[in-house]
Amino acid sequence: MEQTATMSTKAYLTFSLGKESFALTVDSVIEILELSTITEVPQSPHFMRGIINLRGNVLPVVDTRIKFGLPTAEDTLKTRIIVLNVKGKNGSIQVGAVVDVASQVMDFKQEEILPAPSLEDYERAEFIDGIIKYKEQFIMILNAQKLFGSQDVEMLEETQLS
Repeated sequence: MEQTATMSTKAYLTFSLGKESFALTVDSVIEILELSTITEVPQSPHFMRGIINLRGNVLPVVDTRIKFGLPTAEDTLKTRIIVLNVKGKNGSIQVGAVVDVASQVMDFKQEEILPAPSLEDYERAEFIDGIIKYKEQFIMILNAQKLFGSQDVEMLEETQLS
């Protein structure tokens, strides 16, 4: 009797930073916002862009380009804030991640996702869960939880509480 392999698929939100493409599982994404006025927070980490008011709540916003070690770029009409759900010490917290373009939701077969390369000197390697080839480009699959280390999450939690 022949058994067929079940091809499990998962939905991902794709986005870009410059010419590079990335994806996050939709499970970690709460919503996508148009870029609004971001208030800078004195003495915050270099990758933190500031905070915004999201329906009466303080939302810390991270500059994803800086977090990934990419050169900064001017904001455009396509710049978006992806609101992510990240596990913290005291439950989950919401964090905004500024991206150049939030593209689309795509379904990828788990079997098509290649393992992340071992890149010790590559700043983003710890965030990458895998890579998928789509058309003529590579899309890096990111782990929202790994984007922020425990110290980052503690600082972001404090920002939300203030």
